[in-house]
Amino acid sequence: MRVLVINCGSSSVKYRVIDVGSGEALTSGAIERIGEGGTTHASAVAAILQDTAAFEPAAVGHRVVHGGERFHDATLIDDDVIDAIEACFPLAPLHNPANLAGIRIAREALPTLPHVAVFDTAFHVRMPRRAKHYAIDLELANRLGIRRYGFHGPSHAYVAGLAADFLQTDVSNLRLITLHLGNGASACAIELGSSIETSMGLTPLEGLVMGTRCGDLDAGAVLELVRQLGVDETDHLLNRQSGLAGLSGLGNDLRDIEAQAAEGNDRARLAITVYAHAVRRYIGAYAAVMGGVDAIVLTGGIGQNSVQMRRRILQQLDFLGLRLDEDRNQDAEVSAATPVVDISADRALVRALVVATNEELMTARQTARVVGGGTDVRSPGPVPIAISGRHAHLDRASMDALFGAGSELTVYRYLSQPGQFAARQTVSLIGPRGRIDKVRVLGPLRQAPQVEISRTDEFELGVDAPVRASGKTQGSAPITLEGPAGNLHLKEGLICAWRHIHMTTRDAEAYGVENGDQVEVAITGGDRDLTFGDVLIRVKDSYLLEMHIDTDEANAAELSQGDSSGDLLYSSPDVAVSASLRRKRAR
Repeated sequence: MRVLVINCGSSSVKYRVIDVGSGEALTSGAIERIGEGGTTHASAVAAILQDTAAFEPAAVGHRVVHGGERFHDATLIDDDVIDAIEACFPLAPLHNPANLAGIRIAREALPTLPHVAVFDTAFHVRMPRRAKHYAIDLELANRLGIRRYGFHGPSHAYVAGLAADFLQTDVSNLRLITLHLGNGASACAIELGSSIETSMGLTPLEGLVMGTRCGDLDAGAVLELVRQLGVDETDHLLNRQSGLAGLSGLGNDLRDIEAQAAEGNDRARLAITVYAHAVRRYIGAYAAVMGGVDAIVLTGGIGQNSVQMRRRILQQLDFLGLRLDEDRNQDAEVSAATPVVDISADRALVRALVVATNEELMTARQTARVVGGGTDVRSPGPVPIAISGRHAHLDRASMDALFGAGSELTVYRYLSQPGQFAARQTVSLIGPRGRIDKVRVLGPLRQAPQVEISRTDEFELGVDAPVRASGKTQGSAPITLEGPAGNLHLKEGLICAWRHIHMTTRDAEAYGVENGDQVEVAITGGDRDLTFGDVLIRVKDSYLLEMHIDTDEANAAELSQGDSSGDLLYSSPDVAVSASLRRKRAR
């Protein structure tokens, strides 16, 4: 499928026609200085459509910066979607109006083609609540939609995938800090493939220092500016006359600022040091949030091209295990042919990677998925649901500590997954705030202990457990277990299980998915039909086809957990996941 990608900004319109199958850009370009010399968004898009008509695109993908509360994925554009994008104008005043102008003009010119909106905010929808919420009145925040959304999602997702490929592992195995550094700049903590923190918030104004945007600023300073300047002038100042431009007085091009700094311009030097300091501050914070980091990824115009800024950002990070190789940094050049360059020293424990981003390719891939470009999941039949309550997995050492040396698990009941059983043994979970007794242990013993709870349990215990796939316990939450023979404190191992579907290889082929894919599934046939997003596909030939959700998720869908006998899992063959699964991940 050929997709025309349009990125319509306030002062420029960029475009590219991409063959999604090969990833090849068939043509590309940009029309600059919108608003000058009679050039308008309408004339720019008209010229682009004329230039790209010979390539006969089958769909048009549009970058849209802010999706608000509503849009969690790329979406086919209709009049209702246009109204929702327009409603987000106050949240992204530099971007959404221009994005929507391009959409309207292109839809009018190409009415027979499907048009898809790809949102910067979508990649960050799975951020945990602790990262989404501002500490203001919760009811007011919910009513007004005031929370942290995050942006640059396609770029962060794309470079994370390339970094994982370069490191010869899956992104679900890594803790990455991705830095999109350009005129707009943002940092993202990507833990095991998911965004769990990002520097931009309600709007693209929060976070790092940018070309003309201020980044983090005391709310009290904003209030004082509003009192002195008024709302509109303050808005203009913070969005268009701050950041590198405001600090340096030289505009927002880092190349000019670096040249002036070399000649002794103190304001230029200040702008550079403030910019680098802000990025370093976020690196340290995100390493702490994830309990470590495997690689730091730099991308965007500054991240890919400024040797000096990379050096300033990455210096003195030895305490994290990162050591910069100065020669590699000096020589680093990324391109379509060489999209990733390692600039860290050979023995560095944390890698520093320069990666060429390609937001247009990500937009094209997501557009193709939405309009059915060969990536829809097939529909061979329904999938049974199993509701999983809180439970514990133990290893030999933890079994001995909790139940006595040489003790063995005894079967209470066998579970649906072959070889697994609920044991008669139970433990108590003890957290900072409370305890939960009679938590069932699952057998057989594993190589490492792991405890799985729901969000409701998390609150009762007073803990902050990350959402993880089973077995991914590195850097997870601590918990104390109590058994008849003693207590055991785990420094890590407490998680909220990522909802998932177990499949055999044959099942995966039938549904058209692969291990590690994320899909959306529609719960049908119960008292409340709903759709779950971000459902992980786990493929292994020893598995039995079954979707696992926790008790909170089951309650949301009003699925019964059976009687009150304390059974760990309740399988419901009468309530099925819709077979029309839809893949979420586009790489």
